[in-house]
Amino acid sequence: MLLAVGLLALLAPWLAPADPMALVAPPLTPPSADHWLGVDHLGRDLLSRLLFGARWTLGAALLAATIATLPGVLLGLLAGYFEGPLDVAISRALDVVLAFPRLLLALGIVALSGRGLFNVALATGLAGVPLVARVVRGEALVTRRQTYIEAARALGARDPSIIRRHVWPNVAGTALVVVTLQMGWAILDVSALSFLGLGPPLGTPEWGTMLNEARIVLRDAPWEALVPGLALALTVLTVNLLGDALRDALAPRQT
Repeated sequence: MLLAVGLLALLAPWLAPADPMALVAPPLTPPSADHWLGVDHLGRDLLSRLLFGARWTLGAALLAATIATLPGVLLGLLAGYFEGPLDVAISRALDVVLAFPRLLLALGIVALSGRGLFNVALATGLAGVPLVARVVRGEALVTRRQTYIEAARALGARDPSIIRRHVWPNVAGTALVVVTLQMGWAILDVSALSFLGLGPPLGTPEWGTMLNEARIVLRDAPWEALVPGLALALTVLTVNLLGDALRDALAPRQT
């Protein structure tokens, strides 16, 4: 399912039956043989907008997950391995950030950086850093107390080498699962911020923006909201199931 969604997004220019911004039929035309998913309130083909919207939504969510992962993994490794004052400083800073609801924190960052899909992805990613860092820190704390870490240190291995060769390989599995689940949260948060009007301009074929536009005709044309809503729900469900499968597959190896 996830692979299919990704391929549809990549091939949208060739698979879409019409220009996502073109007025191709009378407004609120229901699903038919000519327009499989119907037409929105302005006369634009919903299937075309759905395919192109996947590129915007999934691209922004992937960027947000990357932004959350890179500093989150680095901070978690540093805090978990070195402990002491560095661990206290990083952990207290993460606690301060975690005190704010994730979506509210993202809203604040967007308010400071300005509207736009890139800023929404940036805000969503920064809001997800603490969760990644805390999970990685916990795994790093457990790993650094293992006997082979002490043996490597006794043999003269330096801290960067120990982190790279011994700590990170044992933390990578958990980090991969957390990053996968972060992707699901990122899709929801990016769409939520776009729904609130903080993402791309109205009219842009992005799933959250499409849901925003569908509010005004929800009773007359429920399919306009149903199309992006189901796409979001199924995609997030697939990402979460993938994260669960990765956790089950990697748990025996870590044990």
